[in-house]
Parts: sequence; C-alpha cells; structure tokens
Amino acid sequence: MALHHNITGETNQELIAPNSNIDVSTISLVNLDSIMPCKVDLFIYSCSGTFYILKNTPLYAGEPYIYDKLSFSNSGDNSFGLYIKLTKTSDETPSVDVIIS
Repeated sequence: MALHHNITGETNQELIAPNSNIDVSTISLVNLDSIMPCKVDLFIYSCSGTFYILKNTPLYAGEPYIYDKLSFSNSGDNSFGLYIKLTKTSDETPSVDVIIS
C-alpha cells in the first residue's frame, strides 16, 4: 500500500502518524518547482527523540529522489511518526510530492 502526499510550505508536516501500523521501505520525493531547488528534512520522531533520515538535503527541481535504504514499522505504543520539513532556497514556496511504500 502506497501513501501519497503533496507537501507545500515550510512547516513540519506529518506524513505517517505514530502507531499507524504502516511498514516503510521506500520514500520517493519530487520537487514540483520547475526551476528552483528546495531543502528537505525527513525525520522520524518518538518519545525517545528525533532521528533524521535526510537533513538539509537539496532536492532539485523536477528530479526524483528515491530513498530505499529504509526499513521501519511504526506499530506499538512507542512507535515513530514520519515527518517532513521543506525549506525554500528562493522566494518561491516549496512544493514536493511524496510517495511512501
């Protein structure tokens, strides 16, 4: 089962809530801007802390970024939530499509 998100703006946004019983193995990101890159923070968070998968990683316009070196399950009381934060590198508001499978 794949999850699809269109993320716009520079605030932390939840992609997967804690204890959603979802297994994650691949995350695909595409910057929807036609010219400007943005920076991406992709992280998991739980009561034990924040753990970055990507930190300040440039995502270039129109180029897909596939992260497939990942394996976690967010089941149980102390499970992780998956979050994303975009940072613009120009005056444009960043917008990214995210597919999680």
